[in-house]
Amino acid sequence: MDAARTGSAGNRREALLKAAAEEFFEQGYAATKIDAIIERAGGSKRNIYNEFGNKEGLFLALVAENADMALSTLPMDEPGGRDLQETLTSFGQHLMSIYTSPALVGIYRIAITEANRFPDLVRSFYERGPGRATSQLAGVLERARERGDIRTDDCLRAAGHFVGMIRGNLHLQIVLGLRAPPSGEEMKETVASVVEIFLNGLRPGPEKWDGAGGLSVV
Repeated sequence: MDAARTGSAGNRREALLKAAAEEFFEQGYAATKIDAIIERAGGSKRNIYNEFGNKEGLFLALVAENADMALSTLPMDEPGGRDLQETLTSFGQHLMSIYTSPALVGIYRIAITEANRFPDLVRSFYERGPGRATSQLAGVLERARERGDIRTDDCLRAAGHFVGMIRGNLHLQIVLGLRAPPSGEEMKETVASVVEIFLNGLRPGPEKWDGAGGLSVV
């Protein structure tokens, strides 16, 4: 009986989140009504108030769920001999799949639209999502630096660069409705390119800038 009740509660929560996502993405945060969510999901207002508190709590639950999904496969300790390239590739592919998903694209659109009216809501979105991903990745890069795998004076900044490269123009085009999300193959190719540039740059190995506007051989 307890298991059945737990399953029923889980299904009800999932249905409410799905219905809320649809309403938020179609109507925007401010225009979304609790009654409209109930009409899509069934149940009662009490279900929403008991589970999430209010509309803001419901939206933050959507943000938290997607943030958790984005970080769920980040290999924090690089187990099983996984090297940094494999770690970044695995994380990058998962992060891109989340960033380009309809749910998170909708959340981005809401965050941009409602930033001025609901700054605390948008701040929570950033801290639970992109900011959290960057901080977690910075820890991975810090350990890689300690092993001598990379050279950088600021792992947090480097992690921000990587996350930004994963989003890139592709994510912006999707948010603006200019294109569809990438196929699995395009996603793999894009992430592979990001990882290659992030780790190795674009210049040939034996050359570097000489500080005077030219290249010199090391």
